[in-house]
Amino acid sequence: MRILVIGGTAFVGRHIAQAALDAGHDVSLFHRGLTGAALFPEATHLTGDRDTDLSALAGRSFDATIDVCGYFPRQVHSLAAALGGRGGRYVFISSVSAYSAAVPWNYSESGPLAEVTDEDATTITNENYGGLKVACERAATQLFGPGVTIIRPTYVIGPHDRGYRFPWWVNRLARGGRVLAPGHPDDPIQLIDARDQASWLVSMLERGISGTFHAVNPAPPFGFGQMLAAIAAEVAPAGTELVWVNSEFLVSHGVDGAALPLWAEGDSDAVNLSAANPAAAFSAGLTPRPLRETVADIRDSAPIPARPGVGISADREAELLASWTTEAG
Repeated sequence: MRILVIGGTAFVGRHIAQAALDAGHDVSLFHRGLTGAALFPEATHLTGDRDTDLSALAGRSFDATIDVCGYFPRQVHSLAAALGGRGGRYVFISSVSAYSAAVPWNYSESGPLAEVTDEDATTITNENYGGLKVACERAATQLFGPGVTIIRPTYVIGPHDRGYRFPWWVNRLARGGRVLAPGHPDDPIQLIDARDQASWLVSMLERGISGTFHAVNPAPPFGFGQMLAAIAAEVAPAGTELVWVNSEFLVSHGVDGAALPLWAEGDSDAVNLSAANPAAAFSAGLTPRPLRETVADIRDSAPIPARPGVGISADREAELLASWTTEAG
């Protein structure tokens, strides 16, 4: 197949491009040429900016288009116009954030969606991100037809993860000592290795499977404590101790989900967003690898640079742990 990947050189797109190439497909990567020009010399590199210049797509035809970086519905509209019906099957990478915070535990792909408040928004916030993804999904179905595939992943992890949220925990647990663990061990969390998502997507294109799917793992129940335990089992030195600190204490001390990545900040109204049912994806061939394998690969791959604003300093962590020990008595 001739596969076009929109945004095919960063984290998620990079693994999709690799999976498509590994499967023997003719891959074209549309990107800005800032960091990924040296990747995948066997692919066709089309340089441009999806917000201002899609001219590199003119006159080209594809059997499938995978869009990994659509955040505003106007971007889906402009891409459809640039492809002019020549894009083939369209795959849109959405998010479980597209759901309303009121979804039930173990919800399916038919769960209630987030409210779309402003389709013409020009910036993304925590409040409008989910609604904008919903608007993008609707635009995709309208413009590309009923054969569209919509993927709603949870936290995507693996090598080359520039977001740094999961790698922060790998690095923190590798240092050992007393580790501040936020919230409650049973707080829901789900993860998907970018490589598993990528190979599954390519396989679905090969088999002509369309629809909407959760790219999440494992099936609930799975808690934050199990995630940290899996990371610790792979990288933590002997004597590492997880110290669970309740969400109310952390919030009252000004700690947020940037300081302690992947923590939901004690938001009980949205806790079920990380408890999606993956049965449809599993039936369509999604086969996630063990979490410890992903952790080991992150540890053994090229170091991911720390991202400003993600994670908490050792001094601040120690300060919070000391205060918690005092207050908890």
